[in-house]
Amino acid sequence: MRKINASLIKKVVAELCQTANFKLRTDVKESLYKIYKKEKGLAKYAVSLILENLKIAKKEKIAICQDTGMTVIFLKIGQDAIIKGDLGSAIQNGVKEGYKKGCLRASVVDDPIFKRKNTFTNTPAVIHEEIVKGNKIEITVFPKGFGSENTSSLKMFKPADSLEDIEDFLIEKVKNFGPNACPPLIVGIGIGGTSEKCMLLAKEALLRKIGSMNKNPDFARMEKRILSKINLLNIGPSGLGGKTTALAVNIEEFPTHIAGLPVAINISCWALRQAKAVI
Repeated sequence: MRKINASLIKKVVAELCQTANFKLRTDVKESLYKIYKKEKGLAKYAVSLILENLKIAKKEKIAICQDTGMTVIFLKIGQDAIIKGDLGSAIQNGVKEGYKKGCLRASVVDDPIFKRKNTFTNTPAVIHEEIVKGNKIEITVFPKGFGSENTSSLKMFKPADSLEDIEDFLIEKVKNFGPNACPPLIVGIGIGGTSEKCMLLAKEALLRKIGSMNKNPDFARMEKRILSKINLLNIGPSGLGGKTTALAVNIEEFPTHIAGLPVAINISCWALRQAKAVI
């Protein structure tokens, strides 16, 4: 067994919150450079502004986007690791510290309906935990802006519904809400499980590297097909038209009940921010 001090986890989370907001994921940045070469007119100009924004944010250590998101934390905890201290408090305090030191906008309200008073700390963060083999802890910080989060959707299909029905549902969601989610988009899709598992799968799909394909050939073909159809919508970068409405479509699947077929979509704007560390 290996002991890991909660104070170290707090420190790492604070650093990751800043890194995620100051530097865009390498695969996303490379994809943006690729589409800059393909686009023309207003679409090309929109991508050029995004790329310039990334340079300034990295150099000046300021937020890539004014919406610094609600912080989502994915934890993979080794079953042979013992945490000395309060893990939950360490993570929440790490987020508080990271957002304060990074001068990042606090966007979380403590009551979702009635008072909606800002907590001024960007906490509580949303935490997802998974127990894995080993004695290490993998921490992924994923700030999720709500321009794109507000486009999320879940539909409980019937097992008899066709593949065409499912793909039409997903493409229609992008068509209706995509311009509001700051394209070019990364589209996460979850299929299977229960309703809450399906939504989590869609969000986890966004963590996959752009250009990677689902290991199941059927789902890989589905990813390519949906991406092609989305990019024919002509929404384009910043909604100004163009060849690239989405940079990627990633699908994650899970077994489900004989009577159900849950399908979820979780979209990210081009500012797909993520930082990871292993302790």
